[in-house]
Amino acid sequence: MGLAQGRTAPVVHTRSGPIRGVSEGGLAVFKGVPYAAPPVGPLRWRPAQPHPGWSGTREATEHGPSAPQAVREGDPVLGGHGLPPFDEDCLTLNIWTPGADDARRPVLVWIHGGAFISGSGAMPNYSGETFARGGDLVVVNLNYRLGPLGLLSFASDAAAGCRNLWLTDQLAALRWVRDNIAAFGGDPGNVTVAGQSAGALSTAALAGHGDGRLFHRAILQSVPLAMPLATPAESLARTAAYLEVVGVKDEDELRTVAWPRLVEATAGLLAATVEWGQWTTPFVPVLDSGTAARQPVRNLLDGPGADIDVLVGWTGEESAFTFALGEAYRSATKEQVLRRARDGFGDGAAEAYAAYEAARPGARPVDVLVDLSTDELFRKPTLAFAEERAARGRPVWAYEFAFTTPAHEGRLGAPHCLDLPFVFDNFDSWSHAPFLAGMDTRIRDGLARTVHAAWIAFIRTGDPNHPAMPRWDRYDRQSRSTMRFDTVTRAVPHLAPHRNPR
Repeated sequence: MGLAQGRTAPVVHTRSGPIRGVSEGGLAVFKGVPYAAPPVGPLRWRPAQPHPGWSGTREATEHGPSAPQAVREGDPVLGGHGLPPFDEDCLTLNIWTPGADDARRPVLVWIHGGAFISGSGAMPNYSGETFARGGDLVVVNLNYRLGPLGLLSFASDAAAGCRNLWLTDQLAALRWVRDNIAAFGGDPGNVTVAGQSAGALSTAALAGHGDGRLFHRAILQSVPLAMPLATPAESLARTAAYLEVVGVKDEDELRTVAWPRLVEATAGLLAATVEWGQWTTPFVPVLDSGTAARQPVRNLLDGPGADIDVLVGWTGEESAFTFALGEAYRSATKEQVLRRARDGFGDGAAEAYAAYEAARPGARPVDVLVDLSTDELFRKPTLAFAEERAARGRPVWAYEFAFTTPAHEGRLGAPHCLDLPFVFDNFDSWSHAPFLAGMDTRIRDGLARTVHAAWIAFIRTGDPNHPAMPRWDRYDRQSRSTMRFDTVTRAVPHLAPHRNPR
């Protein structure tokens, strides 16, 4: 493998064949590069398979199709996202590199979130240019199968021990990186996998696969560690419910259904599974013997990924993303939230409600719901994870992204996804996102520089410290030091995995 470098059309020889990219702002960029065979026809609902390769030079100048998904427009938090065209032939990745040479730069592989039903490596939000240029990194992002095409499992999957097709896609992409990234100026021995939300849960799941150490560091942003993988029985029950929504009797009949109808039926399954006050996703990853034999968090505690360096954190009001703006929740009563609180606190629900109410002066019932849900799904399990990593002597750095947005009269606080444009330091790519409205750009941009540089430092060295921020110590059981990113960024001690008043 190697490079033929033209002024505007860099060509790299991969194991599948040569590809021609483009030169963009001093970077060599390759888009829509296949990393696995198209999962169509007989390969629909089958694990990712090697790509057969090609003869001649393949153009890699445009993003490949995004995984089939519903298009969301007018979202009051993120705006519209998900980029047509969509197609089942979606298993491609994108690469940004300062030079396809022998520099052996650190590699960042980014896995997008979206509740396993939306998102794409083609979204400009996730462009790798800021990391590649600012950190002298090689950056890769990827598409993987979503929704019914990536997460449905069938009784016939049991023998193969493969119920997580989405994870076979991601593993195939990491193996592609291992085998090819040196030709793009990257070091296959220095790979960080990072993701947010479903992408962070994916990163933890990937850590369960040794595969000759596919990656060496992990960044988990807003990882829903309290969301357990489904059992095979639970997954099959959900598949049965989905078949009923589509109106077919079995897997064979489902195979004949065009993907737009499969995506359309997702809304029906979501409606059938939604619970008030709960984060709900219609499709859930599943435990199996081959792809996910344990809950993802265990991979980074006592499994194959225990020695991986980990940076992990949450946003201050994760659940405002789901609950703060919808009328069904804005008008919530104390009695409704108390009923929801009993799910986690049982007979102590009233006491817990009072504690959350006291921690946020003037709190409405929806604010209590946001805080207890944020704690339940993200904050408390993340701190418990950091505690156990520290107890085992494993390296982990913890953070809370607490910078609040003034959008929507400040009702969002620091919601799920707010950290993303700060991590990528690319606000120009988020102009469609209502949750960024009204920010003081001077403070915003200064914080973004701090966060972005910390991520680059961690990717390059395994330590997020850099001169332009306070000292960030590893989380340990004595200091419980957690970096709070806010208008003033500082390390704070979280004395226990429970919410503290600001």
